[in-house]
Amino acid sequence: MSTLRRDPMPLRGRTALVTGGGRRGGIGHATACRLAAYGAAVVVHHFAPHDATQEWGADDVDAALAEVRGHATAPVAGVHADLADPAAPQRLLDAARELSGPVDLLVANQALSGSDGPLGELSEELDRHWAVDARASILLVQAWANAHDDTRPGGAAVLLTSGQARGPMPGEVAYAAAKAAVAGITPTLADQLADRRLRVNTVNPGPVDTGYLGAQAFRAMAPMFPFGRFGEPDDPARLIAWLCTDEAAWITGQVIDSEGGFARHRNGWRPW
Repeated sequence: MSTLRRDPMPLRGRTALVTGGGRRGGIGHATACRLAAYGAAVVVHHFAPHDATQEWGADDVDAALAEVRGHATAPVAGVHADLADPAAPQRLLDAARELSGPVDLLVANQALSGSDGPLGELSEELDRHWAVDARASILLVQAWANAHDDTRPGGAAVLLTSGQARGPMPGEVAYAAAKAAVAGITPTLADQLADRRLRVNTVNPGPVDTGYLGAQAFRAMAPMFPFGRFGEPDDPARLIAWLCTDEAAWITGQVIDSEGGFARHRNGWRPW
């Protein structure tokens, strides 16, 4: 029976790279904390200039990293990079390897917020979202796989999509298109890497209050949430961290929802 007992630190001895983890209210930061608590060495990518353009503003990156270290028994490091640059994913993987050694686990959580709109006058928005939300994720997986030491067990990548396959995302054509590409490419990436025992999965975190929602938004949407709240950053982080462990060794090529029962059409409500 002892073989069925859970190791409280199932990622001990492994190194994880988490992108978009420099803001304490975000999913990336919650995931970095989880992976650190599970024993992994964690390299946290951050790009504060993006957050500074949002209504919630940029966080104190040093304080965010210190909070991750508070959960850690292995080293934690931070790396600044603009993933809109097509050369940045490779540089980021190289920097992570220099800081912490071979990267076993990749969580591509980065996303461009804002700079979007409905059909009408879309143009450069499509390219900006493709670059950060889709291209960077694919190039990160490529750089990770190319550098992976296949003698090390437990290689896993987790990408982040959104709920575009479950219903419309009004006013977010560029974001929805790029995130759909991430979900759509997941089985193909997973198939190519399966012979090397590398796993690739994608998580849809659902509506998570990372600073852009709040009480007024919830009052308007409350009937759609059977648990009586929006998602919190640690909700998808628990799933992402589990997918990085050997308990998920038989799971690859999947797009998994973590939406807390979010019912877009509940009580007759329609988003259009």
